[in-house]
Amino acid sequence: MASNQQTRPGIGALAKDTASGRIGVVMGAVGGRVQIRPIGGGREWDAVPDNVQTLSAREELSARLAIRNGNSRDRL
Repeated sequence: MASNQQTRPGIGALAKDTASGRIGVVMGAVGGRVQIRPIGGGREWDAVPDNVQTLSAREELSARLAIRNGNSRDRL
């Protein structure tokens, strides 16, 4: 039986903050919060660990394509 802790993305992984709907790169965790940075760079935001999920295959493909195309400004 897999726990939620095992399914959370690790540092450097793409992840979705389900509370805001934003996708970014997991940078670390401090004070019970997960720090996530937008894909295109910028200011990190804090997310509640229970709201941070691994991307579906479709979401990850879309995010990586946006990075490659340079279209990662909006909501990514």
